[in-house]
Amino acid sequence: MSKLGVMFVLAAALPSLAADTIPRDEYHARRAELRKKLDGVLVLFGYSEGADEVYRHGQPSNVLYLTGWTEPGAMALITPAGETLFVPHRNARREIYNGKRVAAEDANAAALTGFDSVQGIEKFELALRQALDSYGPVYAIADAADLAKLKAMAPLREVASGAQMIAAMRMKKSPAEIAAIKRATEVSMDAHRAAWKRLTPGIYEYQAEAAFVAASLEAGCEGQSYEPIFGSGPNSTTLHYSANKRRMDAGEVIVIDAAAKCGDYTSDITRTLPINGKFSERQREVYRMVLGAHQAVIDAIKPGVPMSDLTKIARNYLDQQGKDKEGKPLSKYLPHGVSHHVGLDVHDADLQNAKLEAGMVITVEPGLYIPSENIGIRIEDVVLVTKDGATVLSGALPRSADDVEKAMAK
Repeated sequence: MSKLGVMFVLAAALPSLAADTIPRDEYHARRAELRKKLDGVLVLFGYSEGADEVYRHGQPSNVLYLTGWTEPGAMALITPAGETLFVPHRNARREIYNGKRVAAEDANAAALTGFDSVQGIEKFELALRQALDSYGPVYAIADAADLAKLKAMAPLREVASGAQMIAAMRMKKSPAEIAAIKRATEVSMDAHRAAWKRLTPGIYEYQAEAAFVAASLEAGCEGQSYEPIFGSGPNSTTLHYSANKRRMDAGEVIVIDAAAKCGDYTSDITRTLPINGKFSERQREVYRMVLGAHQAVIDAIKPGVPMSDLTKIARNYLDQQGKDKEGKPLSKYLPHGVSHHVGLDVHDADLQNAKLEAGMVITVEPGLYIPSENIGIRIEDVVLVTKDGATVLSGALPRSADDVEKAMAK
């Protein structure tokens, strides 16, 4: 990657610093690492809060990753020479609705934000012009409206995306990030177990989902990593089914793909279970093949392996198990890739053609989906790449057909 320079702009989101999960010093270290590679200007925009909003916003992940700052209306400037956070001034009327925010006039603003310097928001444009006098390239993470604002402030500069530069940093997780993902994974496993207890013929998918969501919120997590998938019977063959409205019947399986989001970090776990507690012979046969592909992928994980190879390994394993009734390879029933990065986003930042490194956290999620038989089987775990291979972070949740049945019997 060529040297990139940086100016960083954000309009942040939630009403606090995300320092309970990641130490403030780590955000500062990330910015310092980025500055070493910069010779231009990088601009990132979050969102601005409305005057009377009563719902949560999520800070754009690249902004959160570099700053940890979650309050609305802020902008930050990072160049090779230094960093400054620009925040709004006190607004008594808005604070009646949204609570007190850190303001530019606060004497302890720098200590609270973790930035070397904090100034009023109105000083940003001058700082931008001064930075552009010294640094040429401009990079941005922004939506269309904010990108237009940036181009208006620097009309003669070409603005490129800074996403890849940040993705290169985000793929390998720090110890604090790994701990946060482990926490989300532990809560998610407990929530899965709570949902399993609700599985019985005659109840609705949303009733099992309700048990999952309640358990994750009760544990102190802020929400879900993604829309929970509780697909029973024919819905088990739809990869991202999330209506969760169907009644479950005996003799069917349900694909539960759900995970809690805790301290801004995600997890991603899927299990397939028999509604009446016992797999049929055919369901068990399909399950066995998916579990075998799952283990084949885990066995192959180690530093240096191209991540793109993992899907090939799963598909090759399935094709070795035989053919379908029409004589076609079984991998035709696996239409998706079997791995992605996990972090601040459930499909976390990555680079194409990247090789695995120790410290990466990825999923392993092969599946077989056979609509003609109303059978969909997916098994998904969160895996930490280590220097010697892999550690399955969600391995405590029953995975084999026998162990799933035993767990449901309890």
